[in-house]
Amino acid sequence: MSMYNLSEINIYPIKSLGGISLKEALIENKGLQYDRRWMLIDEEGVFITQRKHFELSLLQVSIDDGKLTVTNKIDVSQTISFFLDEHTGENITVQIWDDISNGLEVSSLVSEWFSAFMKMKVRLVVMPLSEKRDVDQRYALNAEVVSFADGYPCLIISQASLDGLNVKLEEPILMDRFRPNFVFTGGSPHIEDTFSTFYLGDILFSAVKPCARCVLTTVNQQTGLRGQEPLRTLAGYRSFGKKILFGQNLIHEGSGIIRVGDELKVAS
Repeated sequence: MSMYNLSEINIYPIKSLGGISLKEALIENKGLQYDRRWMLIDEEGVFITQRKHFELSLLQVSIDDGKLTVTNKIDVSQTISFFLDEHTGENITVQIWDDISNGLEVSSLVSEWFSAFMKMKVRLVVMPLSEKRDVDQRYALNAEVVSFADGYPCLIISQASLDGLNVKLEEPILMDRFRPNFVFTGGSPHIEDTFSTFYLGDILFSAVKPCARCVLTTVNQQTGLRGQEPLRTLAGYRSFGKKILFGQNLIHEGSGIIRVGDELKVAS
């Protein structure tokens, strides 16, 4: 048995909505295929997330037969589907944190569905294939690019890190609070903090920045309800400076297929 093995692969096609668990996935230059390629924006073009809109946790995403479907977990009669390559052609300037990027509105019908659900005017945009949004230059190694993710193509967390946290909590939580792309087994809690470079298959990953956690982790992804945990407990042992850190942000070289069960080979 290898020391570290990949146990989960997750993608989040629409930023801040429910994720999809995969057995294998293609990794491209912007990250895992379909991961954070779509995003909700407000009337000013600013990105919308669960940080303010907890109800987004109730929207589950699936991909099948060339279509993306969004379904309300509480009321499954509320659903909308669209083709993966669907868009109006209208380019919209969008803002993610301090970054300015571009998106294409999927359709007015899809935007209206989301607006009705959120009770505010929003639009769903898809990132054009040609769009190049740069990773933070302080951490980039080879001019890496990223999708509509917060800042980096991928995020990894060890199962041991979650297990170590859950021992300290009155009510255990699921890994989906932290929205990782990769979860692996083996090692002690937060062993990922010690990784510099590692391989999954033939893909070389670099752990470039610990992930600072926010209020999104306090939203129960099954109910949409918010509490104080796990941030309150994490603050007691994972505070560094003024940030609470949990998981590692990654950049990578190359493209290819990554599979659950793959050995994680630490290079440095």
